[in-house]
Amino acid sequence: MSPAASTRLVDWEGAGRSARRFAGVTAPVPPAQRAHLAEDVAEAVSDADKLVSEFTGLDLAGKPGSRPWVMTRGEWIDQNLRGFEQLLEPVARKLLDGPNGQGSGNLRRRVLGFQFGAIMGFLARKVLGQYDLFLPGDDRDLIYFVGPNMLELERRHRFPKRDFRLWLALHEVTHRLQFESVPWLRPYVSDLIGSYLGTIELDARKLMERLRRALEEMRAGTHQRDLGVLFALMSPEQRETFRRMQALMSLLEGHGNYVMQTLSPGRVRGGERMQRTLQQRRRQGGLGRAMQKAVGLDVKVRQYDMGTNFVAEVSSLAGDRGFARVWERPENVPTLEEIARPEDWVERVATG
Repeated sequence: MSPAASTRLVDWEGAGRSARRFAGVTAPVPPAQRAHLAEDVAEAVSDADKLVSEFTGLDLAGKPGSRPWVMTRGEWIDQNLRGFEQLLEPVARKLLDGPNGQGSGNLRRRVLGFQFGAIMGFLARKVLGQYDLFLPGDDRDLIYFVGPNMLELERRHRFPKRDFRLWLALHEVTHRLQFESVPWLRPYVSDLIGSYLGTIELDARKLMERLRRALEEMRAGTHQRDLGVLFALMSPEQRETFRRMQALMSLLEGHGNYVMQTLSPGRVRGGERMQRTLQQRRRQGGLGRAMQKAVGLDVKVRQYDMGTNFVAEVSSLAGDRGFARVWERPENVPTLEEIARPEDWVERVATG
């Protein structure tokens, strides 16, 4: 079924064209090299399934093993734009078809399409792997790997190929096991996203009021700088949902990093150098850094670093079994304050 409202809100075809321009041109990957890369990644993912499951206790429980898709930047863009198109359908219907509908607005469609395209094109240059939690049930065993980006990084830093591919697979497989093994996690994330999108509005007067309030908070120094400029433009309801989303994503990404770092020694040659290289890559300067700030990715980097520390500290204080209590129910998800102070979470959950 075509998401008609979403298409009236955003020019998705224009977004795809813009994304490809921003993504740039990659070095050609001959078919034989891509096939060899796909074989290596499939082997790495199969190994990672076993290693991560044994280490974390998260189990696929009879579900099929993880299935890698080694894709081009363009294929990654198409998949993610398609996901956004479906995700935005309910809010688009509310904005455009409700009693206070704003109309389609061709200029706005093009502007929103360009904005989506710019962001996706920038990300397409950087992303190495992704578990897409919004895939339909039959495809939830898929894990994306952007082949040209992996090959470029391997060549530039002379990473041992099979080791680097296993290293990436450990992180992405961890995310798949999180969502496939914890029954409440996928609906919990969907509810958070739905709650946030449900508060979006296109009322120019209200948007200007928020902009004025944000400027006043910045002048007074009362806004939360660590959550970025976009946070200042949110309503109180949006801010609360955003903080919960940030805490959850910090936990999930931090757990992925912790598992990858813990399982790498003795299995991945140069794992520590890979970790340092990617940290430096995320903290790049220049235009890339400006783009990160503009879309809030600098916040993401800081929160994920804190998430890794949170998982490591909790595992040290309460052991792996104590940390595993985080998966028991949604109430055990740490708050942002607990991400920064792991001992508070241990006292509330692990020893409570």
